[in-house]
Amino acid sequence: MKALTIFEETFEKEVIKKNFSRREALTKGLGLGLKTALAAIPFGVLDVLENKAQATPSNPDIIKILNYALTLEYFEDTFYKQGLAASGLIAAGDVNVFMQISKHETAHVALLQTTITSLGGTPVPAPTFDFTAGGMFPDVFTSYQRFMGLSAAFEDLGVRAYKGQAPNLAGAKDVLAAALNIHSVEARHASEVRRLRSSKGWINFAEADGLPGFIYDGEENVVQLGIDVTTVTTVNIGAVTQAFDEPLSMPPVLQIVGPFIKS
Repeated sequence: MKALTIFEETFEKEVIKKNFSRREALTKGLGLGLKTALAAIPFGVLDVLENKAQATPSNPDIIKILNYALTLEYFEDTFYKQGLAASGLIAAGDVNVFMQISKHETAHVALLQTTITSLGGTPVPAPTFDFTAGGMFPDVFTSYQRFMGLSAAFEDLGVRAYKGQAPNLAGAKDVLAAALNIHSVEARHASEVRRLRSSKGWINFAEADGLPGFIYDGEENVVQLGIDVTTVTTVNIGAVTQAFDEPLSMPPVLQIVGPFIKS
């Protein structure tokens, strides 16, 4: 761990902050250890690191991202409140699970609202939601299986949405840390709900598990950082797709939640 820390600190000071390319670093008399480490990093990965180190998002950019996240948290918060209010919907033995998830979502809303205000922004108001998606899911609050299926889908969507914005917050470390704290909890929610449904705790390929297929588009990807993971491991392809969550940018996320937003 100490060696890793030393490498990270040296890498940041000597390469990232000075905006060296890998080729430049290898010719500027840097230490042999750092040269060796840099030589092992694909050019594309180092380019990404350089770009992120130089990018510092402005407050308007950060506020836009936080309001986007806030809209998704309103979405989940409202969903669970309505589900818990629906008489007889949730199995008695599972009520406490969804009550706890609901509390988490309410806390996420409060944190994001406070953070946006502290940065000089204005939190967006909560939209009006239609969880039937215009009649696509008329039984969302009468069928427990449907409710759980959409719960898992919404939580998985939140995980991918936060991951999609993480690079855009690379220059705002405190905000990024808060977003990643929420991101990890959303993943735990998804896994728990999948367990209640007797499903795997992770996404296999892009299997929608009875839900609209477009929600999991891209999850069958086996290329990470330009590397075809199936060429460097002996595990089966299914396990490879399960090992990585794919990020989603704003447009596809908003397209997925669009049918559920009434106004």
